Amino acid sequence: MPAARRPWNPFRSEAEAYRFLIVVAAYFAAIVVASVVGGRWAGLAVFIVLSAAGAAWLLVRDRPPAPEPQVPVRQTGAAGEKRILVVANETVAGRALHEAILQAIAAEPAEVLVVCPALNSPLRHWTSDEDAARERAQRRLDSSLARLSEAGIEARGEIGDGDPLQAMEDALRTFGASQIVISTHPEGRSNWLERGVVASARERFAVPITHVVVDLEAESAGAPVAERAGDRT
Repeated sequence: MPAARRPWNPFRSEAEAYRFLIVVAAYFAAIVVASVVGGRWAGLAVFIVLSAAGAAWLLVRDRPPAPEPQVPVRQTGAAGEKRILVVANETVAGRALHEAILQAIAAEPAEVLVVCPALNSPLRHWTSDEDAARERAQRRLDSSLARLSEAGIEARGEIGDGDPLQAMEDALRTFGASQIVISTHPEGRSNWLERGVVASARERFAVPITHVVVDLEAESAGAPVAERAGDRT
């Protein structure tokens, strides 16, 4: 039976849809204000100028982006020691992720760094209100590190940039990872997958990347954890 097609969505993310609504509201408000202040012809002029600007933006937006050059990863640490960079947000305490980390270590000497991006709402991001997002990320990170410690995995953690790709790049500047593990919600519930974060990371970073799908609802119901989505460079 063929897989069901996902509904077409012109927006790449929830934040982009939010910005679109703001721009549309400002567009109509500018036309109304120009019509009231300057008359019908002023309103028409503003309509033409703004519409042309919007059409030009759409043409530029739909061009395929230039591929990001791969970022070389500076290897550090003892020879033969695995260095695993884990990037996760809401799924950071998921069992599937922790099992994937255990498999990646495979009882060998390893150093694990867990980075939890401080995701925020568009409005709070624009107003530079990052404190609440960082506090939520820190709580999830602390819970994950405690569970990893219980499983015998010594790991350290830090809060990263709200953009997961930027958070990875920042971490790689000081942590020479031999492997990156990215954890997301299942497809259809993952903002990162909608934005192509995993695919972009594989194009951008010259290091093997493992994608782990964590279904928190299934885990809370006691269902077996899902398998990893795959290891690729």
